Amino acid sequence: MSRSRKHGVFAVSGDVVVLPSKNNEKKRESLTISSALETVFQQMRISGNRQRTIESYQYIFEQFVTVNNLQYVEDITVESIYHYLDILEVKPSTKLIRLKSTKAVLSKFFNNGWIKEKFWNNIHIKIDKEVKKGANESDIDKLLELIDQSSFIGFRDAAAIKLMYKTGIRIRTLGELRERHIDFENMCLSLAGSTLKNHKFLKLPIDDELAIILKMLIKFNEGISRHFETDNRNVFITQNGLAMNTSKSSNCAISKQLNKYAKRFGLENINAHAIRRAYAKNLLNKGASIALISKALGHSDLAVTTQYLDIDIEEVATNLRDFL
Repeated sequence: MSRSRKHGVFAVSGDVVVLPSKNNEKKRESLTISSALETVFQQMRISGNRQRTIESYQYIFEQFVTVNNLQYVEDITVESIYHYLDILEVKPSTKLIRLKSTKAVLSKFFNNGWIKEKFWNNIHIKIDKEVKKGANESDIDKLLELIDQSSFIGFRDAAAIKLMYKTGIRIRTLGELRERHIDFENMCLSLAGSTLKNHKFLKLPIDDELAIILKMLIKFNEGISRHFETDNRNVFITQNGLAMNTSKSSNCAISKQLNKYAKRFGLENINAHAIRRAYAKNLLNKGASIALISKALGHSDLAVTTQYLDIDIEEVATNLRDFL
């Protein structure tokens, strides 16, 4: 009969001593994926990422981890990513989104020094890119006719639609637009880099109609600001006199109104992005070069501009014939 005795922290039964294996010791020292994710999401929150964005990353990466039965960061391999993509029963465009999200989280692991190389960089999914359509000019005209412009909200929304269609500014820039950004003497918008996605100063011309509308809107704003005792110089404000951009989201009051109008009036392609694309296509139809349109849109890459222009195959062939 064997006797039990203790030596240090190890309990010994009889003559058999069970020591932890080197592999188990290594695993205990390794960083768990759950701990890594907790740190990454905390970093994202501190950096100002929206909760919805964080939750999307969390859902996709945890799905990737579950599918591969992973526990530690060091267990993540190229093969595990391919296995995850292989079993997904979704369309290629959705699979691409999952891959991008997985890569984004892994890049944060790399930045924190938990992974030594970006082995996922060469994993790609090819899909036929769907070109988003610009709004039709007839639909924009119809919308402006149907909006009740006798109310402040209606007049403000109509002014926003006309400004976006005639200058191509983003909905986010619209919400950041201040009175000082409008140069009525030289008939242009002088947009500070802080209001633009590429952070570069931009000048955009306005016509007489827009100038009159913007002056009227500023007058209405003054009355609302006095009534609600608010003090800001935003050109586009809420009915309570407040600024519209309250987060990093582009889902401001104007954007919500456009969605309502589209449903109410049965207009399929009315939103801020579609109006911006319509502006680009309108410039092209009037003979503007792609380089000029790209500058006007504030793009840093001509490839992005060409996507905006929505040129179909027949149109390309017809236009190229002029250069033969």
